[in-house]
Amino acid sequence: MALSDVRGNPVSTDEQASMDAYERAQTLFHGYYGDPLGIIDQALADDPVFVMGHLLRAGMMITASDKCVEPLLRESVEAAEGLYDIANERERRHTAAARAWLDGEFSHSLRRYADILIDHPHDTLALQVGHIGDFLLGRSTMLRDRVAGILPAWNQGMPDFGYVLGMYAFGLEETNLYDKAEAQGRRALDLNPRDPWAVHAVAHVLEMQGRVDEGIAWLNGRRDDWSTDNMLSIHNWWHLALFHLDRDETDEVLALYDKRLRESSTGQVLDLIDASAMLWRLLLRGVDVGPRWRQLADVWQARGGTGYYAFNDVHALMAYLGSGDGAAAQQLIEAMEAAAQEAGTNAMMTRDVGLPVAHALVAFVREDYALTVDLLRDVRLIAHRFGGSHAQRDVLALTLVEAALREGARSLAKALTAERMALKPNSAGNRKLASRAAAL
Repeated sequence: MALSDVRGNPVSTDEQASMDAYERAQTLFHGYYGDPLGIIDQALADDPVFVMGHLLRAGMMITASDKCVEPLLRESVEAAEGLYDIANERERRHTAAARAWLDGEFSHSLRRYADILIDHPHDTLALQVGHIGDFLLGRSTMLRDRVAGILPAWNQGMPDFGYVLGMYAFGLEETNLYDKAEAQGRRALDLNPRDPWAVHAVAHVLEMQGRVDEGIAWLNGRRDDWSTDNMLSIHNWWHLALFHLDRDETDEVLALYDKRLRESSTGQVLDLIDASAMLWRLLLRGVDVGPRWRQLADVWQARGGTGYYAFNDVHALMAYLGSGDGAAAQQLIEAMEAAAQEAGTNAMMTRDVGLPVAHALVAFVREDYALTVDLLRDVRLIAHRFGGSHAQRDVLALTLVEAALREGARSLAKALTAERMALKPNSAGNRKLASRAAAL
């Protein structure tokens, strides 16, 4: 007789050992802890016809947002497709959703995961893959509403409810509902203190509100909960570095970069994005980071995977430009131009946002600040289309402000810095930018 998972979702297997492994792996996946892939790979070695095992593995590969894992995603999707006859209806729908992502139809894939949730609101795999997919596509409203739509079917006594609330907190934060986001994030942590996504959601609230001292205290005070054996730890270290950067504590930022962002990197592309974004912010402030740019550029170049996801490409470009590697930068832009001509979601992301941003960054390092301003003023309005969070995409706004300041465009610089001050008047970094604009 076929079993159900601990949340009541139907599965096609009757092997309890496979389900036990699935639950262990999925719990680790929800919390970004340990080696969920290793657990599910062993389960599949023991039970190759375990359909949900293949689909959990596919979900892990989708959320990696990395072309380097595409062969593993293909392997999982094709294995699930080969088990169509024994799969149940929910599993077949998961298979179709993962296939759409593999085929580059990211938007279509996320709709399919949403449709699964409509009929199976306790399907936390569909929820998490959809939630991270919304993040990758910059769909702020869906980050919130994908979770909100299933919350009435949940209660505090159900397994993984804390993780559901942590996702909801992040969606609320990305739609600027900061008080609600903080409350839900703290509630999630009351249920599960070791939820790094909920820690991260509250850190975002503190960042967006310019509550720098609270942000440092928040992340340091909960360090034991998020910093060990966790794939999200580098990103939370990045948030801590952001708070110190706002206080102009560049020595502390560089120490965090060396000891946390790079030395303990898990090898995820997210880690490289954080490293590039932090060094670019330092470049905007005129900080000499020594050989760090070259070291980071070498890692990006060895990884490859260009033309898969525009957000990754732009951050790789930062490393090439920071290191002065014009040849690598040109090759990357050519790969992006080729990607923009293809079908699929990333082609749109690259055309609309990735390439204009890439050309703006090139213009900035060439000290063509007028062109930088011209390109970024328009693209910043649609930058959400190529993914990331408000905090991550702020690097584009900072580049625009710095270009306006260096160009001597006093009126524009004053307007741009006034925008920032209206949102975060307590930010020392914003006050410094506004002061520079006023002094032009």
